[in-house]
Amino acid sequence: MHIPDGFLDIKTAATCGALALTGVGVALHTVRRTLPERRVPLVGLAAAFVFAAQMLNFPVGGGASGHLMGSVLAVVLLGPSAAVLVMTAVLVLQCFMFADGGVTALGANVFNMALVSTFTGYAVYRLLCRLGPDTPRTRLMATAFAAWSSTVAAALACAGELALSGTILWALVSPTMLGSHMFIGIGEGLITTLVVAAIARTRPELLGARQGPGQAGGYVEFTVYGLLVALGLVIFVAPFASPSPDGLERAAATLGFEQQTAATRIASPLNDYAVAGLDTTALSTILAGGIGAVVAFIFALLLARAFALPERAPSAAPPNDGPCCAP
Repeated sequence: MHIPDGFLDIKTAATCGALALTGVGVALHTVRRTLPERRVPLVGLAAAFVFAAQMLNFPVGGGASGHLMGSVLAVVLLGPSAAVLVMTAVLVLQCFMFADGGVTALGANVFNMALVSTFTGYAVYRLLCRLGPDTPRTRLMATAFAAWSSTVAAALACAGELALSGTILWALVSPTMLGSHMFIGIGEGLITTLVVAAIARTRPELLGARQGPGQAGGYVEFTVYGLLVALGLVIFVAPFASPSPDGLERAAATLGFEQQTAATRIASPLNDYAVAGLDTTALSTILAGGIGAVVAFIFALLLARAFALPERAPSAAPPNDGPCCAP
């Protein structure tokens, strides 16, 4: 769903950029008040995992493919504000290192996937948690529906931006984007729920918002194993990802506005998730993806460390910006 350069007019791109900058600024301010320093490694891990998972396109029928967006996974693990940080770090990295999403459309992509997706997913998750009984099944069902809702909401926001730009009529683009992303959202919900269920079974305390300082070592250990899993996805799964266009690319081809993509792109070191000079496509993808996952981890880690809340005594727990209910 990464919008390339050329799909949005200057007015829409600038408006989305201003909204994105404001939203990310508010999120970072909230992170400064709510994210304990000991949870910083989890921010890096979430960014690395989201980056790796977004390389794994799966077919959804109709000649289109989709991939995990990851915003609800980050919400359940870290809370909405830190999730915005994670998603923004990944999107900035994808734009400038991999030419995935246009530079002029970066604000729109952040608005759609880091803000609209994250806060829609969080609102749905929180509402369903509160409406149902406080059980693991309720939380997993809430996770699944929130992940699906986040994908659909981001797709509709993208469709609205295309319509406002005069790229394509709303009456044409909205059903096309909605149709494909309703199916992509099913994959999003399934993958997110499986990951959250695995964490809940093995390390349930990591899904809570308030743990004691003594658990920092456990965070580091979990982060190391999680980073290895993310790299494993890149090595063993990414080379076999579906080559079909994603939902936005498919809509552009179907509705005839794909030619509006800007002819020139910025020079990125790993364009299209490939390393220049390597003849083997699989090896090129693995190496580029591995570099990206590590850089995403470091970038998000340093960003979170710059804004994280210094440790306090256990009696002075920070405000809860995490999920509505801990497993």
